[in-house]
Amino acid sequence: MIYDSIIIGAGSMGMAAGYYLAKAGKNVLMIDTFDPPHEEGSHHGETRIIRFAYGEGASYVPFVKRAGALWRELEAQTNETLFYQTGVMNVGEMSHSFIQNVITSADLYDLPLQQYSAAEAMEKWPGLTLPESFVACFEPTAGVLRVEACINAYKKLALAAGASYHPNEKVQSIEAGDIVRVHTEKGVYEAKQLIVTAGAWATELLQTMDISLPVTPTRKTFAWFEADETLYGDDVFPAYCFEFADSAYYGFPSINGAGLKLGRHDGGEPINPNESLRPYDEQDTEDLQNFINRFMPQHGALKFGKTCKYAMTPDEDFIIDFLPEHQNIVIAAGFSGHGFKFSSAVGEVLADLMLHGESKQNLSLFQLNRFS
Repeated sequence: MIYDSIIIGAGSMGMAAGYYLAKAGKNVLMIDTFDPPHEEGSHHGETRIIRFAYGEGASYVPFVKRAGALWRELEAQTNETLFYQTGVMNVGEMSHSFIQNVITSADLYDLPLQQYSAAEAMEKWPGLTLPESFVACFEPTAGVLRVEACINAYKKLALAAGASYHPNEKVQSIEAGDIVRVHTEKGVYEAKQLIVTAGAWATELLQTMDISLPVTPTRKTFAWFEADETLYGDDVFPAYCFEFADSAYYGFPSINGAGLKLGRHDGGEPINPNESLRPYDEQDTEDLQNFINRFMPQHGALKFGKTCKYAMTPDEDFIIDFLPEHQNIVIAAGFSGHGFKFSSAVGEVLADLMLHGESKQNLSLFQLNRFS
């Protein structure tokens, strides 16, 4: 049997792509080493921020606005709560490029954004402590996505639309050609087209085709702290991004009593994705504890910490592109810790590339040849 499309990696992006292709009547096979959602990928950890006034650059805004619309559509289709509108505050020095990009993108696209001085922010959110030189840009329509629920919702729709799904089956190699052959530990599958959305494993998979991909799997950590719900509950405290000259942190209010969640966005250790991650340890706690002691000092004790994987490009922008020598193979990789919020729209884009050879989204920022 020759499939219309095979998708390697049925996580955040792959499951969405599988749904949109199956919905379009295509014969699709989704293959994954695990059974998403799971704790081995970049989608691990319950929640992700979705923000529209985008600190990484205004060029992302149309893409993330489309993603937001598709998440709402998915909620309606599945009758699932996928999004909590907690709002998101972006915090830092007014001169920082991230804060400037947030303000610029809000102005360009007429996005609601409220700007507070440090004193005003601390009055609005009494659990917060900021230096006088900081500002907080609050986006009330932004919020939090429930990661596992999002992936399960797309899985449910993809399977209902007729997509085939092979979980717990590791892909070993790819043979390019007019008909692509995907070799797994259980067999060989053929398709007219291939999508690779394999997260931290994308680099090693493309190496089987002698293609070098500039994506580095990286160990990251995050943790939950006990929280006074009157200060840090999701009905009174927003999700947050803090940007400094030498570091970046992000986190979440206490959702359903889970506690304040905090992670560090920059840094991390390069890893082999096939080896077990070094467990969360005291050194990881020290870094996060220093941050939360300074900026949210009324928190409680550490509850627990976890590790996850980022797949990093050198510039932290995504890769979404056809392989130069193989116009029936698309790679979506390197989502660099800020990609999950886009996965609904990335799935739609990948389906469009397979169906029409192009996308309505401007993908120029994500071309593979920028690394040449």
